[in-house]
Amino acid sequence: MITYIVAFALCSISLFTNCSKSAAPDQHVPDTLSTLLYKNPVFQPVLADPSVVFDAKSSNFYAYGTQDNWADGQGSRMVPILESKNLVDWKVVGSAFNKRPDWKKDGGIWAPDINYVNGEYYLYYSLSTWGDPDPAVGLAIAKTPLGPFEDQGKLFSSLEVNVPNSIDPFYYAENNKQYIFWGSFSSAPEQGTFAIELNSDGKSVKNINEKTKIAAGDFEAVMIHKRDDFYYFFGSKGSCCEGANSKYHVLVARSENLLGPYLDKSGKDIRERGAGTAFLKGNSVFVGTGHNASIVTDKNNKDWLLYHGIDKNQGTLSNGTSRRVLLLDEVRWENGWPIIQNGTSSTEAVQRPVF
Repeated sequence: MITYIVAFALCSISLFTNCSKSAAPDQHVPDTLSTLLYKNPVFQPVLADPSVVFDAKSSNFYAYGTQDNWADGQGSRMVPILESKNLVDWKVVGSAFNKRPDWKKDGGIWAPDINYVNGEYYLYYSLSTWGDPDPAVGLAIAKTPLGPFEDQGKLFSSLEVNVPNSIDPFYYAENNKQYIFWGSFSSAPEQGTFAIELNSDGKSVKNINEKTKIAAGDFEAVMIHKRDDFYYFFGSKGSCCEGANSKYHVLVARSENLLGPYLDKSGKDIRERGAGTAFLKGNSVFVGTGHNASIVTDKNNKDWLLYHGIDKNQGTLSNGTSRRVLLLDEVRWENGWPIIQNGTSSTEAVQRPVF
């Protein structure tokens, strides 16, 4: 994202965007290797739908996640914020919201998307309930990544923009234009993942009747990444929140144009259901792997991806919340396509990113 490139330029450190934490930083890694290796998960018990930004002033990464009750007696955390120097060792430093936005009667704050825009931190978010007939996308702004975030209200709702299940916003800017990508699962014919242009301040939609369909309604949690001559679409499919039974996974496609069409490796347009090239799936330890943050590039020019997953042995918390932990893996590139080793989460100690 352009947001992260700005942060990178300000800092003169080769970075992009993403975050996480270790509940136990040296999880079974020999002490002599603890500064070189890490082991998933990098944060637990929960950081669902992660989004990450690098703050040049503090040289810290900050990660934000969906509102959740961690069953620790502290109630529902309204967009928890984590802090890290290295994407591996994370600590909780607060919540983005002191109170739930009041412009919609019902709904939790889901899938926040953090960005550095116009010298401030813009947090786009969803406000929705399960089965909500009119979920919506809103915006909150802060001068620092720790907040306080001031709610700016609604950008649009499902009924206003005529897109069922309007959640999971993702901001992208280039060539003096700003867009929100969004959308989630639905069998409705008008459903899918879409993009819509924002006004120059990023606080409102330019024309609510002018949207572009990017992918079919079997995708959600879109993330766009630019590399060389292509834009890469990362999107999740499957059941996100069924504990150890989750089938969530990530697929990719690419396009020479930001607004598509995006094609998978076989040349199939992802606006058709069933398209997409497999990128990340579950394994015998972690399932439900998906809803990734933006790619972060480290000092050695290696790319890293933060995303959530579920430990098969600890699928839910005592209150029934899906225990979606934060995972981190290296993204490599082969013949113009992104891959993760073995197409699945690492479960043993592997080399850390370098910053």
